[in-house]
Amino acid sequence: MKKIQLVVLLGVISLSSFGQKKGKFTSIFNGKDFTGWHAYNKAGQPVSDKWKVEDGAMVLTARGGGDLVTDKEYESFELELDWKIAEKGNSGVMWGVVEDKKYGAPYSTGPEMQVLDDERHPDAKAGKDGNHKSGSLYDMIPPASFTAVKPAGQWNTAKMSIDRKKNKGTFWLNGVKTVEFDLTGPGWDALVANSKFKTWDGFAKFPKGKIALQDHGDVVSYKNIKIKELK
Repeated sequence: MKKIQLVVLLGVISLSSFGQKKGKFTSIFNGKDFTGWHAYNKAGQPVSDKWKVEDGAMVLTARGGGDLVTDKEYESFELELDWKIAEKGNSGVMWGVVEDKKYGAPYSTGPEMQVLDDERHPDAKAGKDGNHKSGSLYDMIPPASFTAVKPAGQWNTAKMSIDRKKNKGTFWLNGVKTVEFDLTGPGWDALVANSKFKTWDGFAKFPKGKIALQDHGDVVSYKNIKIKELK
């Protein structure tokens, strides 16, 4: 009986694991160069030397490097990465970004997970109820925890899930779920209507787009960037 029970249990575990599997994470930054990335609206051109690869991380060393975007577009995915912001620094991670000359920057089309020095950057006190702080859906939903973020100069681990099948977006920061929201429908429309993006024609209108890392003029580092596309 024990052997039979064990076989049955292993079978259940195997089926359960198979059912949960939606693909595997793939690195989209090799830690050596900017293969797979380019400056926004500048595909095919070299990345500015103000972006450097140092100790396995892509680092914006000075203002003017430009926003970086992936060569590839994504629609339904989970994204994981580590980020570190300098003192008084500001940056962000965006999705659904579309490149077109009529859009001046990734934030014209792509919603943002905020990356910020909450203690020192003035943007932390702007917006509503903390919806400009690290881990927020920028200018739309404040993070559930204001203490999940680590201080400037320390690495943070962030995760973003954009699940089109479930119509759910979710952010985590250092293992803490910070926001969850509908990707479309009345709930999303209300968020946009109550934000600075309410009159922006292209904002969040594209379900498929590129991932962007923002040049907000401050030193910021990103590493261990990987993505899992969801079926």
